[in-house]
Amino acid sequence: MMHKEIISFINFIKSKDGIANKANLIKEVQEKFKLTKDRSVYCSKNFAVRFSFSTSTSFSNTVISLSNLQKYDDQPFIVCLVTPTKNILYLANSTFLHKVSHSSQLLRIDNIRGSINGSDIAKKFSDIDNSPENFEKLFSIHAELGFDGNLARLVEATTNISPSGKKFVVTSTAKATIQEAPRRAMNFVQSKEYTQLKAELDAKVEKYKNEILIAGFIENVNIRGRIIEYLIAGEDEKLRKSLVKALHERGNVIPGFKTKNNLADYIRTFDKFNTATDVKTKIMVLSSNPKGYNIDKLLEFLATGKSVFMFYFIGIEPNKIVNKILTSMFQTDLLKSTILLKHWSGRNSRGVTQFEGEIIHKLILSPNNKIDNGESNKFLETLIDL
Repeated sequence: MMHKEIISFINFIKSKDGIANKANLIKEVQEKFKLTKDRSVYCSKNFAVRFSFSTSTSFSNTVISLSNLQKYDDQPFIVCLVTPTKNILYLANSTFLHKVSHSSQLLRIDNIRGSINGSDIAKKFSDIDNSPENFEKLFSIHAELGFDGNLARLVEATTNISPSGKKFVVTSTAKATIQEAPRRAMNFVQSKEYTQLKAELDAKVEKYKNEILIAGFIENVNIRGRIIEYLIAGEDEKLRKSLVKALHERGNVIPGFKTKNNLADYIRTFDKFNTATDVKTKIMVLSSNPKGYNIDKLLEFLATGKSVFMFYFIGIEPNKIVNKILTSMFQTDLLKSTILLKHWSGRNSRGVTQFEGEIIHKLILSPNNKIDNGESNKFLETLIDL
């Protein structure tokens, strides 16, 4: 849920429609919210805001440098456009930027530079208006992508330099195998191998239950997810032990580590099935839209014989693991809740997916593995055609 300070800020800005003076609005905001000033940005621990003025609702003013935005990108970064008649608010986190404009000729993944103009901010994301009533939903999408998840896209959009990735080419043979994936999934979830896989993952959670509960409430969603995924599915036992130690020692720094950017965390091969399972954590008291999968990597995997792609969701409340469920990507409710971020991807990618957190919340509380073969195949056709 959006923090009450942000809601109060939004309501306050709306109540000041017609103030028509940026300096006066900033003064009143400072008196009420006591924000910290960092160059042109005003921030608290819950959000950051940049004020701008325009005589119309369109504006091309420089808003912030990309390197400075990186500092605030893990919390809602709001742009307040002051116009003569009303104040307009946009979310301007990296997910909602089309490109980088000013002085960005040397922008690279390892050289973050350039500035964002007002015209670079998406006023609509997919079919969602970039306006305060949608900020909670929009930020839930952004939080799972983060700055690092947007940087390659911004570099490509800004410099016309494509990353090294390639779209997976779906041949007629590959397509036939992909279209059999829902049927393979239906067979798997009714098999003894499904029961065995879930038991293996459940045992991992039980072994690291205390550490998972500690990690579950790390504020940074990306660090939190990576730690829990590694506790369950990591391959380096020495690193796992160092993570366990760091989690238990108050004030100890979590050791830096990289996770492979693979389709899934846990690979398990059976005689009849080759399974790839992605481990996801759902904090039951928080609103979030968990990451799904890279669409090209998924299609490439499903184009191989015996392939079955699963999700293992762990529902966490303070001091309690609510439930652990193993479910197919084709599960009826999960499939309907899949958000395609195709407009967000670069030219050499079909994009990525996310899930509506509310649906996962319900599945964790009341799991089932119902799969509609027809709807699943329609969905796969959509993915292939992207």
